[in-house]
Amino acid sequence: MTAKLPARPNAEPVLFHKKDRPLRRDVGELGALLGELLRELAPNGVYETVEAARLLARARRRGDPRAGDSLEALLGVLTPERALEVARAFSAYFGVVNMAEQVHRLRRSIDYLRSGTPQPGSLRAAAEALAARGTTAAEASTALQSLLLEPVFTAHPTESVRRTLLKKDQRLARALVERFTAGALDPVAQETLHDRIVLEMAAAWQTEEQRPGRPTVAEEVEHVLFFVADVLFRVVPAVHEELERALEAAYGERIAVDQPVVRFASWVGGDMDGNPNVGADTIRATLGRHLEMALRLYGDELRGLHEHLSQSSSRVAVDEALSERLAALEALLPEDAASIPAPYGDMPYRRMLWMMSAKLERKGRDEVHGYGPPDEFYADLDAIAVSLRHNGGTRAGLALVERTLRRIAVFGFHLTSLDVRQDAEVHRRVVGRLLGDGEFMDRTPAERTSRLAAALTDGAAPSPTAARDDEVAATLEVFEALTEARAAHGAHALGPYIISMAQGPDDALAVLYLARVAGCVDGVDVPLDIAPLFETVDDLEAGPDVLRLLAADETYARHLDARGRRQVVMLGYSDSNKDGGIAASRVGLQRAQERLVAVAAELDLKLVLFHGRGGSISRGGSKPRDGVLAAPPGSLGGVLRSTEQGEIVGAKFGLRGIATRTLEVTLGALLERTAGGDPARASTDTERALAATLAESSRAHYRALVHDDPDFPALFQGMTPIDVIERLAIGSRPARRREMRGVQDLRAIPWVFAWTQCRAGLSGWYGVGAGLEATIAEHGIDTVRAATRDWPFLATFIADVEMVLAKSDLDIAARYAELAGDVGARLFPALCAEHERTVAAVLALREADTLLQHDPTLQRSIRLRNPYVDPMSILQVDLLRRWRAGDREDVTLERALAQTVRGIARGLRNTG
Repeated sequence: MTAKLPARPNAEPVLFHKKDRPLRRDVGELGALLGELLRELAPNGVYETVEAARLLARARRRGDPRAGDSLEALLGVLTPERALEVARAFSAYFGVVNMAEQVHRLRRSIDYLRSGTPQPGSLRAAAEALAARGTTAAEASTALQSLLLEPVFTAHPTESVRRTLLKKDQRLARALVERFTAGALDPVAQETLHDRIVLEMAAAWQTEEQRPGRPTVAEEVEHVLFFVADVLFRVVPAVHEELERALEAAYGERIAVDQPVVRFASWVGGDMDGNPNVGADTIRATLGRHLEMALRLYGDELRGLHEHLSQSSSRVAVDEALSERLAALEALLPEDAASIPAPYGDMPYRRMLWMMSAKLERKGRDEVHGYGPPDEFYADLDAIAVSLRHNGGTRAGLALVERTLRRIAVFGFHLTSLDVRQDAEVHRRVVGRLLGDGEFMDRTPAERTSRLAAALTDGAAPSPTAARDDEVAATLEVFEALTEARAAHGAHALGPYIISMAQGPDDALAVLYLARVAGCVDGVDVPLDIAPLFETVDDLEAGPDVLRLLAADETYARHLDARGRRQVVMLGYSDSNKDGGIAASRVGLQRAQERLVAVAAELDLKLVLFHGRGGSISRGGSKPRDGVLAAPPGSLGGVLRSTEQGEIVGAKFGLRGIATRTLEVTLGALLERTAGGDPARASTDTERALAATLAESSRAHYRALVHDDPDFPALFQGMTPIDVIERLAIGSRPARRREMRGVQDLRAIPWVFAWTQCRAGLSGWYGVGAGLEATIAEHGIDTVRAATRDWPFLATFIADVEMVLAKSDLDIAARYAELAGDVGARLFPALCAEHERTVAAVLALREADTLLQHDPTLQRSIRLRNPYVDPMSILQVDLLRRWRAGDREDVTLERALAQTVRGIARGLRNTG
């Protein structure tokens, strides 16, 4: 018998601060518009069902004891066709709420600019903080030489939004922003603006959210390039300019930002780990597409400059150096010079831009006399900038040229560097075959290391009896493609070679060996940064020792010298969480960073820590500024390289104003941690001791359920919609890696996504309550409270867990647990007990009565959303029950389920 869905008498009203009242108005108006569109465009009865469900969900949240049953009854009789439309309607509502919140962020930024007060987290606030703490202008200038923020975009199997819908979002946002930036509008202008908003909302409703079929790698590349080309390419110069303005305002003198402080990278097209669709061909195709897009963008830039730089030689002089450069180009390309329109004969800047365009086009056609590396392109344009400075160029005209120069410096001809990643297990199999060692896979890491070291030292060729199967050929071809890429696109086009599930020094040596066998060498050196990725709690603990052993190896030591002693190490937030729970993962990551920094100093290495974060808290997705400020001393060194994934890419980089703010906040925090010496303090012995207790106790509790209870896999399969998620055609790679041996080989993204969908959020808090309880018992509540207040690491961790707890809803999760039958009945009470224990511990440490009491903005956002997520969750439970009990090939039923997955993800914002 199904238990009743309880009311939520503890649901508080949603309160808006005065500064946020425009958001409330926008949400109300957009919601009303959507309602009108549903009445007009949706099938008959959909609007009425949605409205009834919305009112019942709100009543349940307000404590009505009958509302839950009524809501279930309403949704439980929907046909699959009607369920699909209802889920789509709720999902559309969250689309407009998300848009309203993003536009409100833009509104708040504009309000700060108008007031003259630096917005918290902005570059101006960061520069003021530096000056206030005594950092000199010279120290700030020095910090800029090493400062580098490098977001790394990855493909994501929980979100796939059509490019046309992303463009509609941009147009809708621009229309909403115009409402508060354009001043007083006359009635006709107001009606025109209203019609634009309605047009975008209506067209979005009538557009399928996904293309039919699973996206190809090429389509995933285009998805990333949308954000790079349409947003980041445009805003990067503004970020650099704002940094200069911020420093000048703080110090009263100009501090030049002469080199890029932001670059971008991507895994899409190069991430082979568990994805058979990625390999040498996609590496070549992706870099080729990046080049094609870059040339198109620069062509547009030159055409824009051509419109503005119409100066005649009879009116202004130009530098002799520019005249000589132009003459050389016209002599080199006489046919192109002859095509310059006659009216441009006395316009030297336009003639120069014409010839530059010709060289760009030749590069695109891979013809002789096209541009080589981007430095050549930069030098030609810089000659125009220098001439303008010397010969009466206006500030505005010069600024246009300088912005293009900044774009060239940041994006080159590759836009984003392409990282390459492969599973260590693949390398071990291939190396074993090449060495003719059938037992290589079964040897200990120490034995594999010894075998590889000998092969590298001797320079021995592969065994003549080596088995050259498809896997060997494909692996070696990847290194051949990397050699070609360096020659064709330059060294900056390639990021590090990342080794997933790295465990020992043999995994890095294997890449050196494979590169040498494939001829991926520059002289005798392998021209790649080799980055082991430590993913489990145990591997994170072993990471510093692996680094020490690598540096002691003669061949790898020479490799480090050739790379300028630079060593990239990637830290896995996702799999370490799945392995040991969030507390053990975070403590392990903190400890690993501290020890890696110490080992790198001992070995004179330039350590770059690459953070494999995801969007959700479970996968390291803290607030960007908090995460930077909580990093251990010495762990940044002015460089922050971190993955950006899934719905977070759209939320952070989908709109130009939001992307600018995102880059500013992270860059400002990085600057604060870099200029004038790292101000972060080392953790105390007491803090490290209580963290150890927290990690050990929480990990034991977590693993007892997730890894040791034989019924847990059945709970996971029954309680979460993982079976639906695995069938979603929204990513080019499978949801599982290796041989699918169970939960341990499920990718961390669908693992987190599944727990988020069922509203339990287990991956973000399970084990924390037991860990905190043990920590408080051993060290005392006052000591743990003091650490929560004074130690940025623990403060950030507790705040992150608190957010996940606030987003979880165990009353709704109970409905999902019923889907797991007897296993759910046995294990779900343990989840509830741990959830209750975790909430109590967090509230005690925060000295609060309710979750998020100290973060009213986030509290408001969650309370605003929950009543509208609830109907989709209840509908999803009902559809799951029907789908699992009947025909899993029912296309409409599966589409309805997939729509609830997308809708809940959109409503909760954080997925995987």
